[in-house]
Amino acid sequence: MLKKRVQFLSIAVLTVSVIFYSFNWLLKTADSHPSVKLTPVKRFVFKSFVDCNMSEVWVGNKFMIFPGKYGEDPVWGPSNNLKYATGNTVDEAFGTAEKDFVEPQLPPNVPPGQPGLHGAVWFESIYKDVKDQTGQTLYALYHNENYPATLPYDERSGKGYKNEKWPEGLRGPATASAVCRIGIMRSVNGGKSWVNRGIFIEDEQPRMILKPNNTAINFAGGTGDPSAVAGGKYLYLFYGEYGYPGTYDEATYNPKNEWKGQCISMARILLTDLDHPEGKAKRWDGKGFNVPYNGAGKPVSSLQIPLAEGGGPTSSPTAKYYWGPSVSWNTYLNCWVMLMAKAEGPSWKGNSVYISFNKNKDLGLADNSQQWSKPKLLAKKEGHTLWYPSLQPINSAANKDNEYSSLKLGQHARLFYKDNDNAKNDYVSEYLVEFVK
Repeated sequence: MLKKRVQFLSIAVLTVSVIFYSFNWLLKTADSHPSVKLTPVKRFVFKSFVDCNMSEVWVGNKFMIFPGKYGEDPVWGPSNNLKYATGNTVDEAFGTAEKDFVEPQLPPNVPPGQPGLHGAVWFESIYKDVKDQTGQTLYALYHNENYPATLPYDERSGKGYKNEKWPEGLRGPATASAVCRIGIMRSVNGGKSWVNRGIFIEDEQPRMILKPNNTAINFAGGTGDPSAVAGGKYLYLFYGEYGYPGTYDEATYNPKNEWKGQCISMARILLTDLDHPEGKAKRWDGKGFNVPYNGAGKPVSSLQIPLAEGGGPTSSPTAKYYWGPSVSWNTYLNCWVMLMAKAEGPSWKGNSVYISFNKNKDLGLADNSQQWSKPKLLAKKEGHTLWYPSLQPINSAANKDNEYSSLKLGQHARLFYKDNDNAKNDYVSEYLVEFVK
């Protein structure tokens, strides 16, 4: 079955590439930005669990993917679904049957009050250490979710969360909203086992948005849904900001102020600090990367939806905002490409995927990191919920030499996203993408 599935994927890509110009639609962007041709293909459904950006990396001549969730979760239950698959090609890895995924060795959760890993994690981006000539040293950027039950507030350290006026969770009034933060794990054996290195960035208790003002049924606050890319001496992090931009106070709460500090934001850390990241990262403050890892930075303004266009704070069940970025360097366009979902209702509900471009290769110079084009609609499915969009390499273009992945691509790619039609909750590909200069 695996061989048949892999062969079908490769044939589908080759067949459709022949008819690019007879069956596609063109996304026209501003004159100074690329255009995108989207070609429908036979729907491919990924056969394992995904609820995050698809983390992937080339280790030697093998392409590796790391979907899934791991760890404790008092709302949804514990999970051991963070597994990996390998293949000689991209299609071989994506075509792996669920039963053939391998469970890596991951650090155990520790009890509340002890240092270590708390809550559940999802790998969202992987950086391969270029200094390691063996190619075996990897750093995984993980999305981490906790609750007052798994990370209770500690008066001495100021870490953790107070179970007071906590907003409602995804499974009803009896459950709590999660808080997301972003951490780093390291592997020195090509992803077979991982050691937790600590938290990259987080929002702490004073910035949580509580009842009665938080009614979106998503997060109480925090930083999450990341995508990370290396540039120069730094690892640049793109993430969703869900916290209040300052100290939250019920009496003085202002939804407009909340909106000003939210959307897709950026932080960075020196590559030399990845082994000991705690307290080392800096967030963007409007002029540079100057804000501490747990401070209130400023989001990418061009990615914010104006209030007059329905934009608003993430704690509102009716506000619109972009979230879940997936960023890649495009070798054909010579620019950065970002995909994102658009929330238009409670619990991140939205039926569309958007795209944005940044032509500045050096994200560390001046305000280059903030110069993203206004997002344009890429795909939409009425009656569905779409999230975690990403671009994946075409099988014929990706190999161990160019190392194409979701972080580095060429002129052609495949579009993937999570697709919920109220009956299924699949990770699917239904389009090929061609970029046009």
